[in-house]
Amino acid sequence: MTRTRSAVVIGGGIGGLTAAAALHRSGLRVTVLERAPSLRPIGAAISLSPNALRALDVIGLGDEIRDLAAWQGDGGLRTPGGRWLSRSSAEAAAARFGGPLVLLHRSTLVERLAALLPPNAVRTAADATVADPGDRDRLARVRTPEGELEADLVVAADGIHSVVRRALFPDHPDPVYSGFTTWRLVIPVPGVAFASHETWGRGRIWGTHPLKDGRVYAYAAAVAPAAGHAADERAELLHRYGDWHDPIPAVLAAARPEDVLRHDVHHIAEPLPAYHRGRVALLGDAAHAMPPNLGQGGNQAVEDAIVLAHHNQDLAAYTAARLPRTTAIARKAVKVARLNLMRNRAGTAVRDATILALSKAGPALLLRGFDGIADWRPPQPPYASRRTQVGEHNER
Repeated sequence: MTRTRSAVVIGGGIGGLTAAAALHRSGLRVTVLERAPSLRPIGAAISLSPNALRALDVIGLGDEIRDLAAWQGDGGLRTPGGRWLSRSSAEAAAARFGGPLVLLHRSTLVERLAALLPPNAVRTAADATVADPGDRDRLARVRTPEGELEADLVVAADGIHSVVRRALFPDHPDPVYSGFTTWRLVIPVPGVAFASHETWGRGRIWGTHPLKDGRVYAYAAAVAPAAGHAADERAELLHRYGDWHDPIPAVLAAARPEDVLRHDVHHIAEPLPAYHRGRVALLGDAAHAMPPNLGQGGNQAVEDAIVLAHHNQDLAAYTAARLPRTTAIARKAVKVARLNLMRNRAGTAVRDATILALSKAGPALLLRGFDGIADWRPPQPPYASRRTQVGEHNER
């Protein structure tokens, strides 16, 4: 009788759960170990671009997420005073990349991913690390407070401060501070109508986007010393952004201090030599943490998960497929962060004038920045749902 291959996934975030669902679909017996007491993620939204949605199509979840999410793209880039530097269109982005860019709450995506797994596949409050990465002739071993588990494959999706990464590559440099901090909030803002936008100032950015359930997702980033925190983060946002254009003051007026989440941003500056060792594979932030300025951190974790499931018996092929791509995207995210968080007055004036000129020349010029990213296709079918047609946006 043939033995069913097994996988242990360390980390129950979006990347880990996507990997678990894809591996389960591939016939492996899957166990997810999440150290938090529940799978409920931090209260923020996630933007999924067409590359990640096509990856979710592979596990049969793409259309459900498209239905639950708000389509993005109708809006653009503004200055703190409210002037539009560029306007964007959901239809133009979908036409260029073969599908929409969407936004939904992280908890919604986590719930739908977890629902794809067998009962009792997920164990919460389960701290875990790798005791032995294994090799071709020896199973990997995962240590938990309840004992050890053996597995044909271990997936390390334990985040930017990954314990598994440090165990596999103990001499590799730790993630570095990216130079800025971020705030996020998801709240209702009754009676306020606005166009989705991101606003660039000097050393500061702000974004406001509607969710499909009627709430508003807002985020901000600012150049700041590491490990700084205010006694009242809402008051801190008012100080930094309270005089920016509408609807930013209305969002801040509707927020409570406890609604605001603040986190410093770190990234892996020196790429790892590989995304695997023995029978253990790293994915997502554990492998290639990047600044959020391209909106690709979670998207690349989803890609990783689908590609890993495809190459689950050949981890060298997984590294070969993922390391060059994610390294290039991470480096581009660092460059974009430097551009949109530029502090020099003369430099920001040139930046804004350039964006305005490019926008007048045609929106396709700005979309080109996502060529080779948003148009990615997974290595296994289905590549895309038939329900990603551009015209559907008009019916939503």
